[in-house]
Amino acid sequence: MYNKAYSSRLEEFKSLAPEAFAAFIAFDNEALAPGKLQPKLKELIAVAVAHTTGCPYCIEQHVNQAKKQGAKKEEVAEAILVATALKAGSAIAHSVNAWNAYDENGEDELYKSSYFRRLEEMKTYTEDTFQKFLSFDQAALQTGALTVKEKELIAIAVAHTTGCPYCIELHTAAVKVAGACREEVAESLLVATALKAESALAHGVNALNAYDQ
Repeated sequence: MYNKAYSSRLEEFKSLAPEAFAAFIAFDNEALAPGKLQPKLKELIAVAVAHTTGCPYCIEQHVNQAKKQGAKKEEVAEAILVATALKAGSAIAHSVNAWNAYDENGEDELYKSSYFRRLEEMKTYTEDTFQKFLSFDQAALQTGALTVKEKELIAIAVAHTTGCPYCIELHTAAVKVAGACREEVAESLLVATALKAESALAHGVNALNAYDQ
């Protein structure tokens, strides 16, 4: 169902929905253009988000683009591991909602910052596994080939892709501490927006293949 050659069918959307397709391409190009963030970091953010959406066409395209922009394999690997940590983090963060549901706390509001304090309860039930996750999460966000600031800009993009409100709040605070300005954060989020949209459009080639059967 997934061959590299299928991506050539994206051009068909030019004639099938010309105005919307042109508007998307203009937005996508602008989101990945140089701004406060340089193209290499934007492409690394794109690679991380592509691994979060799981789009093989996007992974192929943006790994190639990151390489063209001078990204080393180590930088690509670290971006992917930040995405891995954030996607896993989204799952474990929602355990606080599981405890609320299990305990039948009766709260009507499903998301509150205060709920996040219940994360520590995971230690009570699965201490070894929980500690190993925390160790991985911390290691993934430490300075390596990428700086902490770069990793947090990747993290906040992925957090908006997974839609985890706890992760968004946590990593917005962390990226601010790491020295990112509002414009850099905004550009990171718009790369995430473009990549989530790219994933939907890229899978359109599979829809065309299915329709033509």
